[in-house]
Parts: sequence; C-alpha cells; structure tokens
Amino acid sequence: MKIKELGLDERPREKMIGKGSASLSNAELVAILLRTGCGQENAIDLARKLLTESGGDLIGLAKMSVDRMCAISGIGAGKAVTVAAAMELGKRYYQQEPKMEKIPITGAEMVYRIMYPIMKDLEHEECWAIFLNRANFVICKEMLSCGGLTSTIIDTKIIVKKAIEKQASGIILVHNHPSGNPRPGKADVAATEKLKKAFEPFEISLVDHIIISDRIYFSFANGEASPSK
Repeated sequence: MKIKELGLDERPREKMIGKGSASLSNAELVAILLRTGCGQENAIDLARKLLTESGGDLIGLAKMSVDRMCAISGIGAGKAVTVAAAMELGKRYYQQEPKMEKIPITGAEMVYRIMYPIMKDLEHEECWAIFLNRANFVICKEMLSCGGLTSTIIDTKIIVKKAIEKQASGIILVHNHPSGNPRPGKADVAATEKLKKAFEPFEISLVDHIIISDRIYFSFANGEASPSK
C-alpha cells in the first residue's frame, strides 16, 4: 500500500506535524528520511526492512555503512546517504550536549553520561581526557588515542604536556572496553599509577580513570557501577 493511500493519522509526515516527533516509531522516522518507497514497498516497508537488517535498533543502524545499506533491495545511494547523515548528526548532537564548559564534574556517573554517547557503539578502544580547572569545571575534552579491539595507547608524556598547555588542575581519563567487561586489566592499572606519579611535580591531579562499557562503567575512584535510570 502506498503512503498516500494510508489515513492521515498513519502517514509519517502528517503524524509528525499533528502529534510531534515523539509519537512516531523508529520505522516511521526512518521512512521520513527515505521519502519514497520502491516497487510494491512503501517508505515504511523499506524502513522496517532497513531496521531489520541493522539488528532491529538504532545502534545497529548507526554502525551500517552506506555500502551495506545500498546492498538492501530498494535502498539506493541517495536514501543510504540521507540515513547515514541523519545518524551522524544524532551522534554529534549528543557529543555536544550538555555544554560542558559550564558544568562542574561531580562524579563518575556524570562522566559516563557525557562520554557514553560517544563511545557506546565503538568496536575499537579510544582514550579521552577531560581537562578540569580548580573548581572541577570542564576546560575541554579531547581524544588522545584510537586503538584496536583490545587496547589503545595511553601516552603519559603527551597527556602531561596537554594538561600543562591547557593549564588544567585536574584530569579525568576515560577509555572504553568494546568487550563489554569494564574491569581494568593490568595494563590499565599500571598506566593509571604511572600517570598519577607523572602529574605530581606539576600539582595536577588525576581525579579519576573511568572505563566505559555497555550500560556499565568502572571508576578507579569508586569501583564498578551501573548508571541510575
């Protein structure tokens, strides 16, 4: 059935205008991006097929390449690029929120909520630093390294140099474990202790080192925890 043959309340665009975006299912939102169907399949049918191929959720869809989307019958380059662009905008939105420079860091869970949208669908390890002033307000956050499936480099000299350049009084180190296990390995513990000692002559504090995994995190300051709902 073509979209125009549906009732007004069932057409994604009209439904969004009348009831707001929150009233639409994931398939209906994706259908708006696709705009048109193909052959006997309308835009909603194609959207459902695309979501099924991605594993049934938006995390899987965000990981899909344009080439993989184009391999699905009815999804051409134009539709694939539009969906990929929308997913990238979503990622960037969450990376920018909240306005970090106006927010003091109060604990590990707050760091988790800031960094999880950046790290949640990564299949490789990344190491980031959050640089703080004396009041624990964020000066900036910066990716330090990008590694493989099981490790990434934590270069003590580079981190200390960056902290001094940014006139930071404290640093929170953050990296992810794609395996799903947030517990630190021997290399994580050793790197943390090495960094603490390297900061001491400069009166810079390693406030915490947080390892982010899927819906769980490990804080060297407070141990393993799951974020509150």
